[in-house]
Amino acid sequence: MTAPRPHLHVFPDGPTVAKAFAEFLRDRMDEKPEGPFFWALSGGSTPKLLFTLLAESYVDLIDWSRIHFFWGDDRMVPYDDPESNYGEVKRLLFDHVPVVPEQIHVVDTSLSPEDAARAYAETMKKVMPSNADGLPVLDINMLGMGGDGHTASIFPHNLELMEADALCAVAQHPETGQYRVTMTGPVLRAADQVAFLITGAGKTEKVSQILGAKEGAQALPVSHVTATNGQLHWFLDEAAAAGLK
Repeated sequence: MTAPRPHLHVFPDGPTVAKAFAEFLRDRMDEKPEGPFFWALSGGSTPKLLFTLLAESYVDLIDWSRIHFFWGDDRMVPYDDPESNYGEVKRLLFDHVPVVPEQIHVVDTSLSPEDAARAYAETMKKVMPSNADGLPVLDINMLGMGGDGHTASIFPHNLELMEADALCAVAQHPETGQYRVTMTGPVLRAADQVAFLITGAGKTEKVSQILGAKEGAQALPVSHVTATNGQLHWFLDEAAAAGLK
């Protein structure tokens, strides 16, 4: 069966992409007006714009008490390290909105990478609802794309993690060797809403290659992220979308 085409949302620039996603978040929360709301965050330049916007303009527009925050991946560094995805969100968002520690589910970077991956999988199973396949289900899984077509910490060299049995896995950056913990492909795809935020001319070629199903696209991890039982969205700026018809 051919996977459904993603919903494409194209805006002039990064700030307008961030604004559109903030409204998308509000709309999805309105559609599920009661109970906890599970959102996986990502790193990257556009999420930075989003977190800053939310902290500045959405403090009173979102019921922050409902959201449980997860991360599609994080680096095995201390939380105060500039490369920590969690640390970045704390500085830009959590320090400015009414959330409590019980809502924030971080990768425990004090553990070994293997133990951290196992512990994070257990946290997901404990906190999130599961589907019929036993996979934890996020309300929104927000993802980015690297210049090499990777997403979360699934790189072209470890593409097998897209079909792994474990919920979380240990990954290494192909150039630096840095250890990371990442959700695996089945979890990334199981969300009710999977949303890529991709901006900049540096992503134009890969966006065109993946969405056009061109030669070599299947070697890129992003090509393997569909929405198994939900919807797939791509939020793009005009530069990233410039190669699309």
